[in-house]
Amino acid sequence: MGHVDVAAVGYTLPDGRPLLRDIGLRLGDGARVALVGPNGSGKTTLLRIVADELRPHEGSVSRSGGLGVMPQFIGTMGRDTAGAEPPTVRDLLVSVAPGRIRDAARALEAAELAIMTVDDEPAQLAYAQALADWADVGGYEQETLWDVCTVAALGTPFEQAQWRGTDTLSGGEQKRLALEALLRGPDEVLLLDEPDNYLDVPAKRWLEEQLRASPKTILLISHDRELLAQAATRVATLEPGAAGSTLWVHPGSFATWHQAREERNARLEEARRRWDEGHAKLRELMLRYKAKAAYNADMASQYQAAQTRLRRFEEAGPPEAVAHEQRVRMRLRGGRTAKRAVICEDVELTGLMRPFGLEVWYGDRVAVLGSNGSGKSHFLRLLAAGGSDPEPEHRPVGDVVPAPVGHTGVARLGARVRPGWFAQTHDHPELRGRTLLEILHRGDEHRRGMPQQEAARVLDRYELARAGEQRFDSLSGGQQARVQILLLELSGATLLLLDEPTDNLDLHSAEALQAGLEAFEGTVLAVTHDRWFADSFDRFVVFGADGRVRETDGPVWEEIRVDRAR
Repeated sequence: MGHVDVAAVGYTLPDGRPLLRDIGLRLGDGARVALVGPNGSGKTTLLRIVADELRPHEGSVSRSGGLGVMPQFIGTMGRDTAGAEPPTVRDLLVSVAPGRIRDAARALEAAELAIMTVDDEPAQLAYAQALADWADVGGYEQETLWDVCTVAALGTPFEQAQWRGTDTLSGGEQKRLALEALLRGPDEVLLLDEPDNYLDVPAKRWLEEQLRASPKTILLISHDRELLAQAATRVATLEPGAAGSTLWVHPGSFATWHQAREERNARLEEARRRWDEGHAKLRELMLRYKAKAAYNADMASQYQAAQTRLRRFEEAGPPEAVAHEQRVRMRLRGGRTAKRAVICEDVELTGLMRPFGLEVWYGDRVAVLGSNGSGKSHFLRLLAAGGSDPEPEHRPVGDVVPAPVGHTGVARLGARVRPGWFAQTHDHPELRGRTLLEILHRGDEHRRGMPQQEAARVLDRYELARAGEQRFDSLSGGQQARVQILLLELSGATLLLLDEPTDNLDLHSAEALQAGLEAFEGTVLAVTHDRWFADSFDRFVVFGADGRVRETDGPVWEEIRVDRAR
């Protein structure tokens, strides 16, 4: 049995801006509730409050049952020390295990390290105690569960996979592994922040089935409309406002949510119209009695009564305002390049695929499809670095130099092709600790700096004006994605290499990106598992499970599943 009860929760950001206001939400046993809202409306913050990672400034949260949490970005799960080695598969699984398992596992790891470095009697005794504690909390039974998870997600037994670094796994493999552990684990309540990000389409369909079949109480954030429609039984919506986001709950599925929201907004508009009319009448009555009382003392009591009615009406306040509709406007420009923008001759990404050839022409819109771990992101990163032996004109825009990609064969970019790379993980160390206004004001080697007023106008086009004084690393995943696209817009890139660009974008931002790409004067290659987004492309390159790269007439999803048993 598990439940969550959020009562009148409010939260204010460190800079004093209200983020959440009077949030109320109840999840009964076995409920599957989707939490939706624009980027930056506070979805992840609310999940962290429910998980007891943040303290609300107002209200309270109560829970029953064990709690399992999947954060939005899981690449560093299990390691807290900056600069440490990447976490292992074991670290990742420990990080999503129940609290008693986590504590015992970390104590055992510390005892093992001590006995390897000191190996005196106290260290041996501590190690023996850690082993006993591990057995007492069911650690060996947990390892049996982890074996099931690694076989399902990676095709490898836990004993072989546990010391493998998560940096050797694709984002989708990491997500699938964490989801296997959480969905099979004992925790009755799950908080899932973008669980479908990085998953290929067969894995997304697997997730939809697992969520529908799970008896657990689940609160999830996702921007995948098909997954929401298939998996959620209710939809909780955060609507941003000047005094903080408020929340309302649609008791039906996501399939009927849009209509329900339109009807709700219409009711709010009507209630506000009536309130304004009532306010105008009371004010007019008060002013009329005020004028009469000025020359007739007998009207003083009526004047005071009218003042009181007006004051009480205003103190009660107007009904909830209709939420601000986002108007993200992306102006991706590009520029003319050689007719052949990308040329690949017998390219083989080491250990990932067979040699292949590919020509991409100026103006093409190419969707790169394939299962997790098939090499799609490596391919984009190879092109983002300028290809096999880049000329100076092919250096990527921005301050990040993509890591080298092992390959044979030749990948070349055409004349005047300047690659701009959207990183799937939003990993931009050069932007950390800097506010958005500071990033735009300073500029970089490829984009000019902007005065504050111009920078504010640009941020406003991306619905980021209110976040101008926030640091990049404090933004939501969707806001970080919009910043990346904005920097590509300003950089002069003529080849856009987009790695899962819609994963963290809300619906309005994803539609704005599609419109921006349609107007972009250049070439686009995008890795995507977004079924809706893929339909807007005109060429489709599939990285197959058999190691072959081929073109198809349309999006191919079912045939790209990796055979885990190979």
